[in-house]
Amino acid sequence: MSRITWIITSLFLITTVSNAQQALTPEKLWTIQRVGAMGISKDEKSVIYRVSTPNVAEDKMSSAFYSIDIVTKAVTEVKDPQSLINDKNVSSDGKWKISSKKVKLNKVSGSDFYPAYNKSNVQIFDALHYRHWDTWMDGTYNHSILTSSDGSKEIDLLEGQPFHCPQLPFGGDEDYVWNPNGKSVLYVTKKKSGTAYAISTNTDLYEYEIATGKTTNLTEGMLGYDTHPLFSRQGTLAWLSMARDGFEADKQDIIILQNKTRVNLTKNWDESVQSFIWSNDGKKLFFTAAVDGTLQLFEVSIPNSPKIDPTVKRLSSGDFDVNSIVGQVGNQLVVTRTSFNRTAEIYLFNLDNAQFSQLTSVNDVVYQGIKTSKTERRMVKTTDGKDMLVWVIYPPDFDPTKKYPTLLYCQGGPQSPLTQSYSFRWNFQLMAAQGYIVVAPNRRGMPGHGTEWNEAISKDWGGQVMDDYLSAIDAVAEEPYVDRSRLGAVGASYGGYSVFYLAGIHKHRFKTFIAHAGVFNTQSMYGTTEELFFVDFDMGGPYWDYSNEAARKTYTTFNPASHVQKWDTPILILHGAKDYRVPLGQGLEAFQAAQLRGIQSKLVIFPEENHWITKPQNGLVWQSEFFKWLKETL
Repeated sequence: MSRITWIITSLFLITTVSNAQQALTPEKLWTIQRVGAMGISKDEKSVIYRVSTPNVAEDKMSSAFYSIDIVTKAVTEVKDPQSLINDKNVSSDGKWKISSKKVKLNKVSGSDFYPAYNKSNVQIFDALHYRHWDTWMDGTYNHSILTSSDGSKEIDLLEGQPFHCPQLPFGGDEDYVWNPNGKSVLYVTKKKSGTAYAISTNTDLYEYEIATGKTTNLTEGMLGYDTHPLFSRQGTLAWLSMARDGFEADKQDIIILQNKTRVNLTKNWDESVQSFIWSNDGKKLFFTAAVDGTLQLFEVSIPNSPKIDPTVKRLSSGDFDVNSIVGQVGNQLVVTRTSFNRTAEIYLFNLDNAQFSQLTSVNDVVYQGIKTSKTERRMVKTTDGKDMLVWVIYPPDFDPTKKYPTLLYCQGGPQSPLTQSYSFRWNFQLMAAQGYIVVAPNRRGMPGHGTEWNEAISKDWGGQVMDDYLSAIDAVAEEPYVDRSRLGAVGASYGGYSVFYLAGIHKHRFKTFIAHAGVFNTQSMYGTTEELFFVDFDMGGPYWDYSNEAARKTYTTFNPASHVQKWDTPILILHGAKDYRVPLGQGLEAFQAAQLRGIQSKLVIFPEENHWITKPQNGLVWQSEFFKWLKETL
């Protein structure tokens, strides 16, 4: 083939591929499969993983399981994935297995108290913690159970105690782990119930000795979250720990138990650990953490002496997220990775040269037909002189000579990192594909920029963070390709609060708003939410504590409901009826206020959804309403 012929052929192929690519749509998004790594095979030659596929017609997800060879990348479908992975829940001597089950301990229902009225539908409570996230408490508790290999003996580690392990609402079998010696098991629980449970984050690690039946609190005196216990192969214990009771977004450190002494490996490191694993040789730990708008890999070595400060070393960098570390095989880590343009796939990370190689390619074909969006880092100066990272996501085939409507994205949390994650609801690639520029600031309150930056939002929900939002949108709006007459603000949870608050202070910047699961009235939020430790810490305490300046400001100046008289912009409000963290009443109050103010508004309620949207058809309706509203009002 001549050089001219080669060039013409290449240009034809590039044009053909480009023409075949289309912008991402909600319907296409809900065909993308979701990859989840389950573990490394017993022979350490393969990775076992799950592929979940949305079935919109049947409104559910279906799953299949596969094994992929780490060297050859040969993929095999498997029927019994658990049999291929070492079962962490079986003791090393094979004599016991740990699992969990629900145990009924408390009376709650009408028929519990009045057996004669067995058709009554009544719930009776005498303390808080009567509902949690999306579930009403029914008097049952999650208990960790040891079962002998022959099934003849069963031990309830929390026999008769009204405590949970696994923890509510998201705990799983990461809440218990066997000591490699097979003689004891560790478990996580918060030994509080009722109102005391609702106002505290103080979980502890307990060790149960099989031979003696003795239980020891290994984290006595540690007052915050202590979770995710994990032994090295050599028998050293590590776990994740937060120092302060009641602060769910406190700096999270890795603690090890070395010669019966607690050693904080990340005490002097100014970020927060997300997840970790032990190295195979037990000399270091690998972990993930938010940094500079991404999630990256780090390592910390175990010091030989308590007088030596551990050193944290960053291993990876790039505009992507390392979401999880599955394990170590030789000189490689098995991880999952995402970006704004790609959902999770499994990768190998070479510890010798710090290079990634993609292992699974479940969605490669799909993405080859989807136009990608350019993402850009931008540094914006805040009103108090700080440099703030702002992600800017552009539409496919972006043309800087044109003008584009632009969305300010307000992140939830309020202390959740805004990194290169891939959401099937708040999907930046999808938003950009509909012709919008997305501005996503790493405003005050986000991990990855030091603990001071992360903590600055607590008790200051309507303060500097609102200036951060406005600094971000104002800076990007200076660009000639931004249509300043067509700006919108969107967000969920704390992001929904942000939208409600901005609606009263934006001074005609925005043409439309969208809030999902947002806090509208800080007083009624305090009065109806379930985990009181969250509002006690972040809002400054109860609304009736007039002596508390931080609380007083939260429930007056920083209350979106206090600024409704200044609302003048169309607003779409979405809410799940089973959302007990930010209860439905918040959305109802906001919609009622907008309607009575004569503001163009719409309310979309999902009766069976919680703080998120989980079902395929509900997700498509959510996105349809989202983009329909933008088309009508922006």
